[in-house]
Amino acid sequence: MTENDGLVAGLLLAAGGGRRLGGRPKALLEHRGRPLVEYAAGVLRDAGCTRVHVVLGAAADAVRERADLPGCVLVDNPEWEEGMGSSLRAGLESLRGTGAGAALVSLVDQPGIGPEAAARLLAAHRSPATLAAASYEGKRGHPALLGADHWAGIAATATGDQGARAYLKAHADAITLVECADVAQPYDIDTAADLARYLQ
Repeated sequence: MTENDGLVAGLLLAAGGGRRLGGRPKALLEHRGRPLVEYAAGVLRDAGCTRVHVVLGAAADAVRERADLPGCVLVDNPEWEEGMGSSLRAGLESLRGTGAGAALVSLVDQPGIGPEAAARLLAAHRSPATLAAASYEGKRGHPALLGADHWAGIAATATGDQGARAYLKAHADAITLVECADVAQPYDIDTAADLARYLQ
């Protein structure tokens, strides 16, 4: 393993338009008085990712204007309406040539997942061949750690809202599951009811 193979980059998928939220971009939802994307990017930094790439789509200009994302690389996904798969492809492509040996992938709409869970995933990294995912009482969830050896295969199967799901399902035997139920809650902010319940 070279020195760079040990570098894990944070990759935050924050391009969603919030269709079920009446078209409110998820990155701009308010959490603790600030845009949710700020909190989510901070989770990756606090977990130990020295490089954080944030994939933007819906209202990308407004996110740039309102969100304070120091040190983050902002990646535009012009195909964000196709779903999460396009954002994952754009994010992984943006990491090519950076020397990163793995990507720690998280979703902007899961504020119940904090630095403790992300740090556990980071600790599971061994080499560019590593595949790991958070689990909640044995059920695989986010975040996921994707070694660089897998990026091409993941990008080839990331369509619609699938993200890395198809690839991970096909390589289930290679995935290290990292239990996080004691430190995180893996809910999504998808509806107005979720918004009222989970965001303050």
